[in-house]
Amino acid sequence: MDHLPIFLNLKGRRALVLGGGLAAARKTELLLRAGCGVTVIAPELMEDFARLEGQKEIDHRPGPVTTEDLAGCSIAYGAAEDAAANERLHALATEAGVLVNVVDRPDLCDFIMPAIVDRTPVLAAVSSGGAAPLLTRHLKARLESAIPAAYGRLARFAGAQRDRVYKAIPDAGKRLRFWEAFLTGPVAEYLFSGQDRAAESLLDKMLTEAAEGADSPPVGEVYLVGAGPGDPDLLTFRALRLMQQTDVVLYDRLVGEGILNLVRRDATRIYVGKMKEDHTLPQEDISKLLVRLAKEGKRVLRLKAGDPFMFGRGGEEIEELAREGIAFQVIPGITAASGCASYAGIPLTHRDHAQSCVFVTGHGKDGKLGLNWQTLIQPNQTVVVYMGLSSLSEIAAAFIEHGADPATPAAVIEKGTREGQRVITGDLQNLPGKVAEAGLQSPALIIIGGVVTLRDNLSWFAGESIDQA
Repeated sequence: MDHLPIFLNLKGRRALVLGGGLAAARKTELLLRAGCGVTVIAPELMEDFARLEGQKEIDHRPGPVTTEDLAGCSIAYGAAEDAAANERLHALATEAGVLVNVVDRPDLCDFIMPAIVDRTPVLAAVSSGGAAPLLTRHLKARLESAIPAAYGRLARFAGAQRDRVYKAIPDAGKRLRFWEAFLTGPVAEYLFSGQDRAAESLLDKMLTEAAEGADSPPVGEVYLVGAGPGDPDLLTFRALRLMQQTDVVLYDRLVGEGILNLVRRDATRIYVGKMKEDHTLPQEDISKLLVRLAKEGKRVLRLKAGDPFMFGRGGEEIEELAREGIAFQVIPGITAASGCASYAGIPLTHRDHAQSCVFVTGHGKDGKLGLNWQTLIQPNQTVVVYMGLSSLSEIAAAFIEHGADPATPAAVIEKGTREGQRVITGDLQNLPGKVAEAGLQSPALIIIGGVVTLRDNLSWFAGESIDQA
């Protein structure tokens, strides 16, 4: 080990920063966040100091740096553009017994600065000892995505409850199991989602049962997670975290293996996919299954393509959960309209083409469309049709019948955001024939409106496609 990793308490102390540019401003900001007063030595402070100026904790002096400037300082940073000035600071600090760090000069550093992931009071620091700064930044980015911002709230809440837990559960082994359940159970999830009162209420219940010597049954919970349109890279950080701590997952037909492989390996998988006139499980049975599994103490992941509340029947499921008193969370996903349109190079709104966008489903409750065609046929509007591929001819004909121009641009996106994505463009009159000729299959999304014409200029980043004007 080349360096001793420590976390230094600088609250109420002073530090010295030499320099008035970007590097000096960043060091000064970190010191201020740590509660430290800062003496900045520089002829002038550049614009990078603009948002720090005026803070009473900063004492700006023009320099040059002297031994007197270092009096009472715990640490010092050399971040001046002048190498000679940094070297002079190092010499003075060494003589005064003050630890010093000179930017980009490992040979003049008594200590080094790690890459920091700040979830106060939780801090994670990563360092390569100066050997590979880019690798350090890469690891920091990985930690940023793996450690939710709400972990700071969780740590503060846990710290405030330590004495209560100690008194309620004197046995060390039981107390350890309690904290493990706390960190991975519903209390933590309530805190992550900002439901502090619910977290406090549940914790009170758990502590009361523990004090009475009762063995609390495991508390189940349901996570309704939007898996997005298909590309695993579009999952949210929160979705990934919950996918890694679930006990059982119920997943739809459109959730691909790439996303399922991110679920905890030992989680039980239950397929509940639905196709037109072919439901593995009726919706009512899916809702009841969620309730039953949660009452068994399971953490249940309901993984839905797109967004749970965008034609995903998530509302029906949480109604049943609420009736049964089951704790649940809803984690939004990138809906197919947004993801597929982006990957196909078709903006849903554009100042010159569409100032509004309407989402509809091409799969009605009783197999009938039942759409308000007059509302859909409006100027400067984009219409996105979910689950409408099998009804494309009927949809296009209805648009034309109700007054839409047969030459209205339209597109079908097959397997949007996924490997093998294909896009066919045309108009209301000829698009159904082109789609049939190309043999496009579900999953597919229909976009109708002038924004489709922008694809010719914006589709450079899209996947494999078929363009037929």
